[in-house]
Amino acid sequence: MSTETSSSDSPTRADRFGQMSTIARWVFWPAAGVILAFSLFAIVFPASAEAFFGAIQTSIVNAFNWYYVLIAAFFVAFAVYIGFSRFGDIKLGKDDDKPEFSLGAWFSLLFAAGMGIGLVFYGVSEPLSHFVNPRPGVEGTPAQLAQGALTQTYLHWGVQAWAMYVVVGVALAYAIHRRGRPISIRWTLEPLLGKRVRGATGNVIDAVALVGTVFGVATSLGLGVTQIGSGLSAIGVPELNEVGQIGLIFVISLFVLASVISGVTKGMKWLSSFNLILAGLLLVFLLVVGNTEYLLREWVQSIGAYIQNFVGLSFTVSAFQGSAGEEWQASWTSFYWGWWISWAPFVGIFIARVSKGRTVRQFVAGVLLVPTLVGILWFAVLGGSALLLELTEPGSMLTPDGEVDLQGALFQLFANLPAGMVLTVGAIILIAVFFITSADSGALVMGMIATGGNPEPRRWVRVFFVALTAVLASALLLAGGLTALQTAAILIALPFSVVMLLMCWSTVLAFQRERAAYARAERKQFVADIGDHYGLEVEEPNERGIRFPAFRRRPAASRVAVDDPPLQE
Repeated sequence: MSTETSSSDSPTRADRFGQMSTIARWVFWPAAGVILAFSLFAIVFPASAEAFFGAIQTSIVNAFNWYYVLIAAFFVAFAVYIGFSRFGDIKLGKDDDKPEFSLGAWFSLLFAAGMGIGLVFYGVSEPLSHFVNPRPGVEGTPAQLAQGALTQTYLHWGVQAWAMYVVVGVALAYAIHRRGRPISIRWTLEPLLGKRVRGATGNVIDAVALVGTVFGVATSLGLGVTQIGSGLSAIGVPELNEVGQIGLIFVISLFVLASVISGVTKGMKWLSSFNLILAGLLLVFLLVVGNTEYLLREWVQSIGAYIQNFVGLSFTVSAFQGSAGEEWQASWTSFYWGWWISWAPFVGIFIARVSKGRTVRQFVAGVLLVPTLVGILWFAVLGGSALLLELTEPGSMLTPDGEVDLQGALFQLFANLPAGMVLTVGAIILIAVFFITSADSGALVMGMIATGGNPEPRRWVRVFFVALTAVLASALLLAGGLTALQTAAILIALPFSVVMLLMCWSTVLAFQRERAAYARAERKQFVADIGDHYGLEVEEPNERGIRFPAFRRRPAASRVAVDDPPLQE
C-alpha cells in the first residue's frame, strides 16, 4: 500500500490505519482488472460469452443450488439470533452515543434502501410470471396459483434479502461506530483474523467485495435500461435494440458523471427524495383507482400465506422436478440470493452508516421488518392489480404467445388503467432517476472500498467506477441480456458468500469478547466498591443461608449434646 498522506490537515481514520488517501492499489487494480477483462471478453466475443454464461449458470445451479438456499436460511437464523439474544443490547456506537436520526427518519432511510430499480422491474412481472408459469410441481386453481405467486415473490424480496444485509450491516456498523475502524469490509473480520486484515488477506476481502458490488449495481442498471426501452415503446418510440440500450446507458451515465464532477450532492439527495415521493404516489394511485377493497384484503391474506409457508419455501430447491426445476431455480431463487449477496456490501455500508447509536436489537428489527413490509405492500398492490386483471380478463396481461413480457408487463398494466400514458411517463422517470441515484451512490460505496475506507473518495475514483459500471452493464447486455445479468449475479456471489459466513463467525466472536470484557470490568468494580472486608460485613444470620429441613430421623432426647445452647430468639 502507498504511504501517500491525505491532503487535509488532520488525518482521516483511513490514514491512521495505514490505508491510502487516494486508492488501495492491491484492492483497486485487481478488482478493476477482473471487471475490465470480463467486460472486454463479453464485448469482443458476445456469442462465446453468451454460451459461457449459459454453461456457467447451469453448472453453478446444479452444483450450488442447495448451498445458496441453505446459506440464505442460515443468514435469517443468524440475524434473529444476534438481534434477540443477549447480544441484542450491544450498542452500535459508544455507550453514550445517541442515534443520529429519529426513529421516523431512520425508517425512511431504510425504506429508501429498500426501493430501487428491481422493485419497479419486477413489481408486476414477477407475480404474473409465477402465476402463468408456476414453480414446477406447483398446481391448483387460478385463485390458489395467484396466492402462491404472491407468496413466492414475497420470499424472494422479503426477510432473506434483508437478513443478508443485516450480516454485513451489523458487522460493519460495529466495526465503524464501536471500534472506530474505517468504512471497509475487511474490518468486519478483524475479530476473527486479527492483524492479517491489514495485509494481503484484507486486500483480498475488499477486492472480492468491490467486484461483487460493481456486478450487483451493473445488474440493476442493465435491468433498468431494458425496462426504460419497453416504456419508451409503450409511448410510441421505436423499440431499442442492443445498440440503443447501450447508448441509453451511457446517456444516463453522463448525468451521473456530471453530478460527481460538479459535486452537487444536494441535488442528488433531492433526486432521491423526489423518487421516493414519486414511488409513493404511484403506489397510492394504484391503490385508490384500483379495486381498493380487494387489494387490501389480498395484502393481509398474502402476509398470512407468506408466514405460513415461510419455512417450507425457504428450503425448496426443486430437487424432484428435474431439469425444469433446475432451470426455474436458476432464473428465480438462485438468481435472487446471488443478487442480494452481491448487493450486500453496498446496502450494508449504507445502513451501517445511518445506524450509529442504535442497539443490535433495534438494528435487526428495523432492517428486517421495515423494508420487508414495504416490499410486500408494493408487490401486493402492483402484482395484485395485474393478477386481478388477468383473472378477470384472461390474456390481457400476456403477450400473443401466452407469455409474460418481463420488461413490459408494468406498462401493460398501466394501459388498462385511467391516465395510463401519464403513469407510463412517470414510471420511465422513476426508473431513470433510480438509475442515476443507484449509479451515483454505488460509485461512492465502490470508492470507499477501493480507497481503504475513505468516506470521501477522490472524484476521479468515483468517475472511474461510474464509467466501469456502465461498461460492465453494456457488456452483460451484449452477452445475453437478462440471462447474462442473472448469471453474473449468481457467479460473483459465490466467493463473497464465504466472506459473509466468516463475517457471522467474526461478529459473534466480537460480541462474546465484549460481553466477557464487561463482565470482568463489573467484577473488578464490585470488588473495588465492597473492599477487602466483604466477609466481615455480612450479618451473622444471613451467613447461615437458607436452612433446609432435615429429612433424617430425629435423635433421641437423651443423645442431644447439653453443651450446645439453644438459639436465642
